[in-house]
Amino acid sequence: MRPSVVYVHGNGNKVRRDLLKSQWDTALFGRDMGEASRMAYWAPVRYPAPLPDHRPDPLDGGPEPAKDSPAGRQERAAAAVPPAEEFVARTLAEARQEAGDTGLEGRAGPDEDALADWLRDMTYLADTLAHTESAPDPGPADALPLEVVPLPRPGRTALFRRLVEHAFKDVHAYFFGGAGPAMRAVVQEALDGPDGGPLVVVGHSLGTIIAYEVLRERAREVALLVTVGSPLAITEIQDRLARPPAVPDGVTAWRNASDLRDLVALDHTLRPEYAPQDRVTDVLVTNDSRNHHDIGAYLSQHPVREPVLRIFGDGPG
Repeated sequence: MRPSVVYVHGNGNKVRRDLLKSQWDTALFGRDMGEASRMAYWAPVRYPAPLPDHRPDPLDGGPEPAKDSPAGRQERAAAAVPPAEEFVARTLAEARQEAGDTGLEGRAGPDEDALADWLRDMTYLADTLAHTESAPDPGPADALPLEVVPLPRPGRTALFRRLVEHAFKDVHAYFFGGAGPAMRAVVQEALDGPDGGPLVVVGHSLGTIIAYEVLRERAREVALLVTVGSPLAITEIQDRLARPPAVPDGVTAWRNASDLRDLVALDHTLRPEYAPQDRVTDVLVTNDSRNHHDIGAYLSQHPVREPVLRIFGDGPG
């Protein structure tokens, strides 16, 4: 029977479902795949109406609105706001409190000056990403990961909650705002579509977390799980997962792809944490979109397309 693919989109509002599915099809296969593909379209859980057809999603690295348009003026004004010192101060205070509650206070705790600088860098980069200006190159892949923050788990969780609440609204809604069950229900429904041949699941950004948790919740036969621009390797994300990191039962192979410059995929290797390791392949690809996170740029890369097209057999190369 013919294979099928389920897409799970990432952060932010999107264009209408059928157009979004067609865009992913074109990037991955070179053509619209019709009923062989379906989109787990969870955006309506968070947004009352889709983006206009002509407006690319800035969180995916699309071009920014014209500077003299209302949207362009609004985004320039938002991007001009300096890093939120109140946010940094609140986060430091909460981290300090958590450190005291866990017995870290009085021992080798975090360097607050270094942590404050790190928070400013992260909020600046996240705000830049969210407001569609060109993101500065964050440098080496391990320059800014959350794992480097020397806090116990409660402190890291407090810091993570503050950061995503400030800068990544849908991630905050998923983990802390009660939207997670509804988002997962959309993905569950898409995966429970018509029975057929081999199933491929492709997730991007936050969509990789939702797809992963749904597959961990209930085993399904998945020939290939593809995650691109995924934060699943970040310790603070793993801290929030409902189940310990592992390859979901039923997943035969997992291909994880990221660009070293992608702010969302701060850690690029799933293989060390997700057993059995022989099912996981981590690959680095080039995503030359403005924020190095664009889904179209990811899906067009050979290491991402090749295993999918191999399953589809007659899919265009």
